[in-house]
Amino acid sequence: MGAERKAQQGAGNGIVIKSKAKEKRAESATDLDRLIHERTRLALVSALAADTMLTFNDLKSILSISDGNLSAHARKLEDAGYIDCTKSFDGRVPRTEYRLSPAGRAALQKYIGHMEALISAVKRT
Repeated sequence: MGAERKAQQGAGNGIVIKSKAKEKRAESATDLDRLIHERTRLALVSALAADTMLTFNDLKSILSISDGNLSAHARKLEDAGYIDCTKSFDGRVPRTEYRLSPAGRAALQKYIGHMEALISAVKRT
């Protein structure tokens, strides 16, 4: 293998030449945080980044999703340590509040940086 190009045997009888730069961009695209990359979870994390705290009903309204969808996505983010969930009662009414954790904020910033780098790389080609 050369420093700039790598030859691989293709599926057929031909040889496929891949440049190191293209391989690096392909790897970069697959390095995205898949937990945040999913559309609803990205919207949820972004909403929490823009606000200190949001209730379950706030998020449900902002994201226009069902209770079940919000619960499932919030649970995944909570399990990953990206959001903090506090449950309490306001009188007899349950109140669930969500906050973006420091780990969640760092993960979102890393994700945004990654996407900006991918966009920049595409613009250069």
